[in-house]
Amino acid sequence: MRSRRVAVVGGGIIGLAVAERLVRDDPGTHVTLLEKEGGWARHQTGRNSGVIHSGLYYTPGSAKARWCRSGVAALLGLAREEGVPHAVTGKLVVATDPAELDRMEDLRERGLANGLGVRRIEGDEAREHEPHVAAIAALHVPETGIIDYPAVCRALVRRLAAAGADLRTGVEVLGAVEHADAVTVETSGGPVTADVVVNCAGLHADLVARRMGHEPSVRIVPFRGEYRELRPEATHLVRGLVYPVPDPELPFLGVHLTRGVDGHVHAGPNAVLALAREGYGWGDVRLREVAGTLAWPGFWRLARRQVRTGATEVARSLSDRRFGDSLRRLVPELRDDDLVPAPAGVRAQAVGRDGRLVDDFLVERHGRAVHLLNAPSPAATASLEIARHVAALLAP
Repeated sequence: MRSRRVAVVGGGIIGLAVAERLVRDDPGTHVTLLEKEGGWARHQTGRNSGVIHSGLYYTPGSAKARWCRSGVAALLGLAREEGVPHAVTGKLVVATDPAELDRMEDLRERGLANGLGVRRIEGDEAREHEPHVAAIAALHVPETGIIDYPAVCRALVRRLAAAGADLRTGVEVLGAVEHADAVTVETSGGPVTADVVVNCAGLHADLVARRMGHEPSVRIVPFRGEYRELRPEATHLVRGLVYPVPDPELPFLGVHLTRGVDGHVHAGPNAVLALAREGYGWGDVRLREVAGTLAWPGFWRLARRQVRTGATEVARSLSDRRFGDSLRRLVPELRDDDLVPAPAGVRAQAVGRDGRLVDDFLVERHGRAVHLLNAPSPAATASLEIARHVAALLAP
């Protein structure tokens, strides 16, 4: 009997984790991993803030909540085995206005429902953790941490290479043809024949799905998250992770402060519509991709509901003072000149035809393909658990 052949599309942390799980579960499986860039983790994985999310924000019982919690344990296990820099630091979610206290309490109850040791603390105790925060109260979430996600990806690549996986970079998926007993994936590097394909293409997941003959129920709308970094002389103002109380209507968590494993403190991100799927600055414009976003009815329905929020985010993007003001709500001592630009990221956010932001992970099957169509934060934290789930879908 010949070995099972699986093609995995996408070389970010999800694609790498899926490929590694497949060969770990069945060493006889032959995996071909296809990545259009010249290296691994070039987009969402390599451009995030390096947070190990605890599962605080997600609807109890949702895939995000369940897979994040179990994914943390798996991720920390891999980090210990592979020597990946990481730390479980805990974090504060800070209320700076009495109007936020009810939302903070709702968030505490959600965290408890998700099995976290979250507790409310008052301002004085919050300042024992973070002496420079302006908190009237806060949530302390002990399970949150930080990690080097590109190093996680390098560890997964090493495991895949040792298992004999076929690792191909610089290869773009152009289409696919299904046969009775296989599927041929047409790529810029030639055809790849497989028994099944797993699409983990992130920012391009819906495009890859359509190229493979599947019409997904959603479209990816790219949102750029812009970051600043604190100058070295200002990093003493933040010991760990400091977040605002989030807007329950939006999946974005607001501008926050994160001390990474390298000791640098990142501030951000905001969330503005990107003018390209890999649009890391205002000058990155791809008219065909913009036209694709504008042609999706769900985008206009979303835009009508969130016009005020969108305008606020654009204004903050264009003004260092507004960006700094958002941070000073949390840490009043921060000055505008304490902040320097840092690399931006782009979030692949699935939007339904009705204009709703898809809140949970979304997997769709079509023929011999499995398409992971919504995997925003906490997907990096949950990556090994997402991989376990996808592998179970493919089990003979």
